[in-house]
Amino acid sequence: MKYDIAAPEPAGMVASLSSLGYSLPAAVADLVDNSISVEAKNIDVEFTWAGADSWIAVVDDGWGMTPEELITAMTVAARGPATARTSSDLGRFGVGLKSASFSQARQLTVTTAQDGEWHTRTWDLDVVEESGQWRLLHGADDDTTAVLDRLRSSSDHGTVVLWRRLNGYRTDSVSTDDERTQKQFYAEATRTESHLGMVFARFLTGARRRKLQVRGTLVEPWDPFMSSHPSVQRLPEEELPLNGSLVRVEAFVLPSAQRLTPEEHDRAAGPGGWLDQQGFYVYRRNRLILAGDWLGQRGMRREEKYNLARIAVDIPAETDAEWGVDVRKSSVVPPVGLRPHLDRIARKARSTAADSLRHRGRVAARTHGDPLSYAWLVRRPDDRVVCKINRSHPLVEAALRPGGASAADVRALIRLLEETIPVAALRVMHEADSSDDPEPFGGPGVADAEAIEVAQRIYESLVRGGRSPAAARERLRTMSPFDLLQGFWSR
Repeated sequence: MKYDIAAPEPAGMVASLSSLGYSLPAAVADLVDNSISVEAKNIDVEFTWAGADSWIAVVDDGWGMTPEELITAMTVAARGPATARTSSDLGRFGVGLKSASFSQARQLTVTTAQDGEWHTRTWDLDVVEESGQWRLLHGADDDTTAVLDRLRSSSDHGTVVLWRRLNGYRTDSVSTDDERTQKQFYAEATRTESHLGMVFARFLTGARRRKLQVRGTLVEPWDPFMSSHPSVQRLPEEELPLNGSLVRVEAFVLPSAQRLTPEEHDRAAGPGGWLDQQGFYVYRRNRLILAGDWLGQRGMRREEKYNLARIAVDIPAETDAEWGVDVRKSSVVPPVGLRPHLDRIARKARSTAADSLRHRGRVAARTHGDPLSYAWLVRRPDDRVVCKINRSHPLVEAALRPGGASAADVRALIRLLEETIPVAALRVMHEADSSDDPEPFGGPGVADAEAIEVAQRIYESLVRGGRSPAAARERLRTMSPFDLLQGFWSR
């Protein structure tokens, strides 16, 4: 058949690669992938503020590259998904280095050595767009070379990836003494450190762990499953067959806040917070691909009562196509054949998590059992959440006794109610997107007899406290829930 060569236009391809939606932390993680693939033991991520000349670099002590390998690494999609890769290679499409870099900077320079001889190549996107050609430059300009010399130090092997002319910082309005922008720049470094600790946690522990630093600070691994905590519930591990490979799935239910120290609770919340970190965690060759997501499973959404449910899924790299792993290695689509199994495992984990939270809620607000033990009663009749003070509690009975309670009893009751507000029980019963919020005294409208009695007691208390009757009624009109009710105070 006749054919035409329809090669992509460089400027358009650069624009496409630059617009894949990388965040800065995700882009840096793609560079760290390459360092781990070449078995680097020490990886340093450098952020240096210099106004419009600020730069970011990833430096490793891996085995480095030959000049030919360097050119291949700098070529867009030189190695596609079908290319055979080593067991330590975290790449897939052969565009990670370029797409991640182009999304963050106009100049990408890579220098590498295996035996003391350093080889350098540079992508300058201005040159590519102006020439209309993929001109991979040999070496680097003087300013870039000065930075590279500092980063290479006296090492005789390894790789340095350097980003200069950073997007968002390369304007005349950004100066070295711009403190606001400088603060933003280093805040990105902090976010990157947190992200790397989550994505590469499995590489930062164990006998063959890597040393990963951001701005000289050691990156701490973040274990979303709190695997070493004695109160974590592990559901049975399963191995699901997929095209001759096995997908390993293990669900965890984390301890409730009462079983954690404040420090443990804050750390377990993770970079996104408790609500955003619930769900599946998908790993590919021990690298986290997706963190805290219910994978689009039908009827599953983020809700407070499932905060303790987290599920590890390990997918073999050879099943990338079945899982729809994207270029950024940040999203997946579960294979159709596995979805019923993932649904079953997720529902069990969610149910166990809700039960755990419900049990914790009952410590603060029991809906049945000994009525003398709990200050609050929470129930949900007719799909409405109802929260009441337990009138059978000894302190409440004392306050209601004819003649009144002593000041000490009242103070003790108030303190008890403050300390045992049934937040957990309400979270368990309350659906985030429903309309079951409790409405005082039945909701807006004409006050019933109970509301009027409570209002009357407050009114008399205000008058005894020195307010005039008119002022007392005015105060009631602005007091919740009487501001929404009609009674003697609103006339």
